Amino acid sequence: MIRRKALKKILITSIALFVFLTVYIIGCFDKENVMDVNLELEYVTGIGTHDIYLLNKNNYLVKSKILLTENSQEKEIEAILNNLIIHNNNSFPNELRGTIPRKTKILNINYDEEYVTINFSKEFLNVGLESEEKEIESIVYSLFSLKNIKGIFIQVEGKLLDRYPNSKNKIEYPLTKNIGINKVYNFDKRNDIHKVVVYYLEEIDNNNYYVPVTKYVNDNQDKIKVIIDSLTTNYIYEPNLMSFLNTDVKLNSYNKEENVFFLDFNSNLYDKNNKILEEVVYSISYSVFDNYDVLSIVFSVDGENVKTVSLSDLK
Repeated sequence: MIRRKALKKILITSIALFVFLTVYIIGCFDKENVMDVNLELEYVTGIGTHDIYLLNKNNYLVKSKILLTENSQEKEIEAILNNLIIHNNNSFPNELRGTIPRKTKILNINYDEEYVTINFSKEFLNVGLESEEKEIESIVYSLFSLKNIKGIFIQVEGKLLDRYPNSKNKIEYPLTKNIGINKVYNFDKRNDIHKVVVYYLEEIDNNNYYVPVTKYVNDNQDKIKVIIDSLTTNYIYEPNLMSFLNTDVKLNSYNKEENVFFLDFNSNLYDKNNKILEEVVYSISYSVFDNYDVLSIVFSVDGENVKTVSLSDLK
């Protein structure tokens, strides 16, 4: 009996490891069914998934996922940064790559009171004008997927990097997600500028990936209205980006109470099978969490609650 139980445990562990290796090799972590496997792996093996932002062929940073086995904050930071350095052996989809130049070394990482200081070798500066902001944005957004990080400082050979290497534009510290990502400027006057982050989708290797776009607009509507308007419009400025939100979807009402955001839509939120598409829920949720300081979102249709998404569900 004992032997049979032992064999059963070994079999379960072997299956879990096989699933882990399969998921790791395939490298597709954004589909809901794959994310469910990752959650099971976190329970069985203690391995967690973390967001990482990689560059696509259109020079947009794309939200992907990696598995981390490290057991300290410094080691997790180092692992994420190593994945962002361009290597020949990066196991990413063909259309995605890191942003930090080849041969860059991480000389030191200091994590103190939720602030991170990273000291890179001089190769960090070997970045083109069109990619220098993407390099910083990818580091900031990738590291902020970890818990308990309030700000980031970047050094090169021990000296604070206070300007971008090519444009010489000033870098404001500490770096946070306020830096923006995939920035688009769509305003016609300098005053009354608002910043809104909207998550679109892009298909890469037959999988959908989420692409955050920081829009700078003169639109003084509440950010949630800008988000829904952006995701329901027939026109998206970048042809490779898309939204699965029906153009006839209307936001009936919205309300923020403490750490919860309530969204009520008309029935066009449902697809033809009377369900809400995963891509719709995630696009809206990612966008809301990036723009509002809330911990959960309650979706309802014509006053009836249909789904609740917490911030921890997306980590």
